[in-house]
Amino acid sequence: MPKVGITTTVPVEVIYAAGRVPVDLNNVFIAEENPQSLIEEAELAGYPRNLCAWIKGIYSTVLKNQDIRTLIAVTQGDCSNTHALMETLQLAGVEIVPFAYPYDRDVDLLRLQMEKVMHFFDVTWEQVREQKKRLDRVRSRVWELDRLTWEENCVSGWDNHLYQISCSDFNGDPEKFAAEVDYILEKARLSEPRTGELRLGYIGVPPIMGELYPYLEERGARIVFNETQRQFTMPFDTTDPVEQYRFYTYPYGVFYRLEDIGREAARRKLDGIIHYAQSFCFRQIEDLIIREKLDFPLLTLEGDKPGRLDARTRMRLDVFLDMLR
Repeated sequence: MPKVGITTTVPVEVIYAAGRVPVDLNNVFIAEENPQSLIEEAELAGYPRNLCAWIKGIYSTVLKNQDIRTLIAVTQGDCSNTHALMETLQLAGVEIVPFAYPYDRDVDLLRLQMEKVMHFFDVTWEQVREQKKRLDRVRSRVWELDRLTWEENCVSGWDNHLYQISCSDFNGDPEKFAAEVDYILEKARLSEPRTGELRLGYIGVPPIMGELYPYLEERGARIVFNETQRQFTMPFDTTDPVEQYRFYTYPYGVFYRLEDIGREAARRKLDGIIHYAQSFCFRQIEDLIIREKLDFPLLTLEGDKPGRLDARTRMRLDVFLDMLR
């Protein structure tokens, strides 16, 4: 089946309804054996050094995967640099399908945006709703995995991150992905609950350094709330595809996100929160609002390129954990 690249979470039901395979380019980029080489390739092509590494990684990932000839690019509600990414990929012969999340969560504008994508792929609302039912059966398994993370303390922060973030495209095969989650659930239910750990929340865009999760657990702390990753699972009680993407917090204003963060932080009894901001990202500015509004101990981390945690970040994490204790 033809592949469709996506720059972030989009109404994936439309892609599956069209008989195509969604590919979250962020996940492909960061899972590359040497993701740093993809960043360097983009810089050699002319991308500036002082630009988000995710954008550069996506650019080179599309060029490397020649079977991805169509791209749904989110023009509002994600990275503003996506506009230039679209243009450079269009220059390379990639077909671009724009999609915008309305800033004010206007339901009519959101429905219109979804219908434009549906028109491009020639699918109906009936087909989209059918795919939502199919995908919600898979999502429900990941919701249970999340519950086992924070309520039963049987799942690592990394597994919580990995399986939730994969709900952006279900690794291109929802049923196979569901079987993988079922295996993790079975293992979790048989494991002994973890005790004595600091309970942390992680908010902001997913980290470019995967080592963060095991490093924290080596030091007696575990992330039991991954904000954006959880949102990728669409944990909302609705049968309406439009409402589903209206409830989804990530592409909208920070104050709407903070409502969800505050609710989950209290429910999960967090000891502290790590706010991750990608270098050269406009979301770094939101840190001042988050610090003003969240009544939890907060550590802000900044990441640039994929790789291991640097010494400064390790030291800041150690000091934060010591403070929480």
